[in-house]
Amino acid sequence: MTGATFGAIIAIALVVVDFIVRVLSVVLIPRNRRPQTALAWLLAIFFIPYIGIGLFLLVGTFRLPKRRRDKQVEINQYILDTTEGFDRVAEEAPWPDWLGPIVELNRTLGAMPMVGGNSSVLYDQDAAALAAMTEEIGRAKKSVHVEFYILALDPTTRPLFDALAAAVKRGVVVRVLLDHLGSWQYKGFRPAKRALTRMGAEWHLMLPFQPLRGRIQRPDLRNHRKLLVVDGEVAFTGSQNIIDPSYERRRNARRGLQWKDFMVRFEGPVVAGIDALFVTDWYAETDELLTREAAPARRTGPGPLDCQVVPSGPGFTGENNLRLFNSLVYAAQKKVILVSPYFVPDDSMLYAITTAAQSGLEVQLFVSEIGDQFFVYHAQRSYYEALLRAGVRIFLYKSPTILHAKHFTIDDDVSVIGSSNMDMRSFSLDFEISVMIWGGTFLQRLRAIEDEYRESSRELTLDEWLARPVLARALDNVARLTAAVQ
Repeated sequence: MTGATFGAIIAIALVVVDFIVRVLSVVLIPRNRRPQTALAWLLAIFFIPYIGIGLFLLVGTFRLPKRRRDKQVEINQYILDTTEGFDRVAEEAPWPDWLGPIVELNRTLGAMPMVGGNSSVLYDQDAAALAAMTEEIGRAKKSVHVEFYILALDPTTRPLFDALAAAVKRGVVVRVLLDHLGSWQYKGFRPAKRALTRMGAEWHLMLPFQPLRGRIQRPDLRNHRKLLVVDGEVAFTGSQNIIDPSYERRRNARRGLQWKDFMVRFEGPVVAGIDALFVTDWYAETDELLTREAAPARRTGPGPLDCQVVPSGPGFTGENNLRLFNSLVYAAQKKVILVSPYFVPDDSMLYAITTAAQSGLEVQLFVSEIGDQFFVYHAQRSYYEALLRAGVRIFLYKSPTILHAKHFTIDDDVSVIGSSNMDMRSFSLDFEISVMIWGGTFLQRLRAIEDEYRESSRELTLDEWLARPVLARALDNVARLTAAVQ
């Protein structure tokens, strides 16, 4: 066989393999995926076949290993069994007719009941929230459960670490979970691990990606939850990570960037639901089931709020947070106000929001004027024209602040707060916590915070948006193609 013949055979074989890969991609990739997600992967494979195939094999499935999924099913059943009959509500005022089915939807998907008798304190300043968490840890008598996507030791967070160390010395059981790759990228990560070990806290990495230790899994499935539970009686949750508001990045310091977050302190039966998520994640990482901590509080709380914890993430078969968000937007009768740092909706959410605006409802969206993540920022911008044309009012929080708060309100009835962004990553790839709250007092306080956001923002108009440079439009549109796989 001559060299030319051998070369021809190799060329033909490569063409055949390429053809087979493309055909199989068209058949297999759309299975059980959103059309836009499947299209994004197909474009990657067709235009950069070898790189695209490699990336798909690495991060192309959002399913966790079977053992991890089985644990989620087990803990969900445990929560259902231990919370049977605890669907108690304060009845501050009659629920609207549409709220009951949404509560049942959340119960079916995430196992958590709606419980009444809760109270809350809202924090829209990072320093105040961090100080409140530190103070609460200082009062701990039995246990402290800490779970954050990013946990870093730096001058800003040192008082909280000192409070944890003091709690351990008092005999308090301190358990800590931090996301591996979420925290790993920051310089305070290793000091945080050393400090936790030195103080004697029980700590573990969530979803660790450590190939050299045989811990290999899809690296972009992350635990994005942020929560703190003290003595099973007080809980904090929201958008804030335990890190300096500049995120310890020199480029952020050069730009003067500061992150603005939102946290809520809860007391009452809802604390047991928030703690149950810590128990779930602790069990997933350690095989230790903290059954006593997972049991619901059997007492009436000190306030009038009805609250329901809504967990979501790749451990669940449905996209719990997306179903909740869409259900509430479609149920709205007067007003929808959305606050999200990363707004990259799938088609269902885009249709829900634009339908609400086109139906005459007041719909407002708060996002940041600038972005910290290049592709997400430009993908987000690609949706602005459709939103503005539908009548959605878009408020851009003025730079150099990144508005990192995550919450929304429906009419004068329901609020949702938590860790979840309104993007496809939070819907499918990240473990998140949301809390749905029925209670006018909470919503009124959140409305005041929304008013402060509005005063610090400028409203984007359709005319201004349509006048932006052609190159910027092209960049936004290209980034949109990657939105489903970011």
